[in-house]
Amino acid sequence: MTTEKHATGSDPRVTEALRQVVDPELGINIVDLGLVYGSEVRDGQVHVTMTMTTPACPMEELLMEMVHSAILRELSEARSVEVDLVWDPPWKPDMMSQAAKAQLGRT
Repeated sequence: MTTEKHATGSDPRVTEALRQVVDPELGINIVDLGLVYGSEVRDGQVHVTMTMTTPACPMEELLMEMVHSAILRELSEARSVEVDLVWDPPWKPDMMSQAAKAQLGRT
């Protein structure tokens, strides 16, 4: 059994795959939005912990499909993807990267 989890709490290969998942309402990827809290790859199983900007997010189902697709497409060893959608800690705008803040005019 091999586990790849990095000091930051996220596997960089998963992070890069998730940069391709763009929130259709904001036009910014979910990593830069600060929605991804962590990831782990273990024996072909990828586990992602993430949130949404709000529990009532109308894009939740679409974003979940996009997360699964991006990981399965980009990580050749991925056989399955599990996404744990959490609400604690709640998402806040200060979780966005500087690039995302700049794109939204929030410097």
